[in-house]
Amino acid sequence: MSEINISLDSMGSSKLAPQYDIAIIGAGPAGLTAAIYTARARINGILIEKKNMSGGQVLTTEKVENYPGFDEPIGGFELMKKFREQAENFGAKITNTTVESLQKKGKKYFIRTDSGDTETAAVIIASGASPRKTGAKGEKKFIGRGVSFCATCDGALYRNKSVAVIGGGDAGIEEGLFLTRFASKVTVIEMMNHLAATKILQERANENPKMDIILSHMPVEIIGDSVVSGIMIKNLVDGSISRIDVGGIFVYVGIEPNTGYIEIDELEKDKSGFIITDCDMRTVIPGLFAAGDVRSKILRQVSTAVGDGAAAQFAAQRYLENI
Repeated sequence: MSEINISLDSMGSSKLAPQYDIAIIGAGPAGLTAAIYTARARINGILIEKKNMSGGQVLTTEKVENYPGFDEPIGGFELMKKFREQAENFGAKITNTTVESLQKKGKKYFIRTDSGDTETAAVIIASGASPRKTGAKGEKKFIGRGVSFCATCDGALYRNKSVAVIGGGDAGIEEGLFLTRFASKVTVIEMMNHLAATKILQERANENPKMDIILSHMPVEIIGDSVVSGIMIKNLVDGSISRIDVGGIFVYVGIEPNTGYIEIDELEKDKSGFIITDCDMRTVIPGLFAAGDVRSKILRQVSTAVGDGAAAQFAAQRYLENI
């Protein structure tokens, strides 16, 4: 295919736009894996990532213990750095810009970003997911002023303070354990009557003297003046409301797919908004693939994202060969 294509009339742009065979949106584990496979296949492709640092949600993980190939835990930042370096060593083209929209006209896809427009024959959506909010009163007001979604990023700011972690899944317990390095006390608040985290994490939490676990409660209001000073929680058994004094609140109640930029009505999603694909990462739309956390699936881990990225690229390559 030619490397330059005339104006993207369907998007109202009169600028010249680069032409690619494959465009990958998102540079987390799935996107970077797809970029590695694309570069090794010598396919004209581009990886688009809005952040200056590749890696997605893994960057917020202090230690990755369950990714094969490392006899000791590896930091999320370090692991993703290796992913990106490997992709670049094979010649992958990576650009940092924000995708504003993805459209399909005929058999072509058009990606509008804040730095220009791109036309491509196939797209791999690997834009991942973002933390879900609790919806508690005051939550939005205190984001960045005591409410955080990344203990690895902000934990050191709460040295010798009492903090709360909302969510008793793997992420909540892992980050809660990390916070015990700095905080004087970490209170985990979970809506269910049991923790959803894996057994080994539950064991570590129960053995840590700095951790306290409150089950069958949900946050209803985050309070404070200029910064967080406490959280009001509701007992889901008897309906009573109580207050916990904390200087920080870390939220881990699930994720939401980053798909707001996609302007393709025919794309099928599940009830939570995650993109539905087949086992080869194909969506119902020819030439459009999805991989990683943005996809509807049972498990979201680095290892599953890597597999998704490889399968998506190979399926996209087959699609290109057929057209």
